[in-house]
Amino acid sequence: MRAHLTPVSPAAAAEEPMPLGDQIRHLRAERRWSQADLASRLGTNDAAAISRYENGKMTPTTDVVVRLAEIFDVTTDYLLIDGAPRRPFGDPRDELTEKITLASRLPPADKAAIAHIIDGLLANHRIRAALDQAR
Repeated sequence: MRAHLTPVSPAAAAEEPMPLGDQIRHLRAERRWSQADLASRLGTNDAAAISRYENGKMTPTTDVVVRLAEIFDVTTDYLLIDGAPRRPFGDPRDELTEKITLASRLPPADKAAIAHIIDGLLANHRIRAALDQAR
């Protein structure tokens, strides 16, 4: 068990994808918690389980992932999806915002196609609004 961990800078964390275990270790180190501290917050005394999560020897259950997200105040997406933006747990983002965030990872041609579709929908909305005002 490691007694001291050096926190990774947020910029460095954003540059490289992190597997779940590394993400747990990073978030725990940010708070300067021991594995026993985190285990206690999870409602268990099994610090060895935290070690197994961090070292990729055991995958936490869905319930544990949700509880970790609550404890660290991050979304489950942030824990599980490489490159997901860091937001507070329970952040009330709407579905469209989430899809746009995911679309930002698409190739340039796909992004351009999406931009054209959005432009067309916005133009259509402006025309309808102008027609409604004219009536």
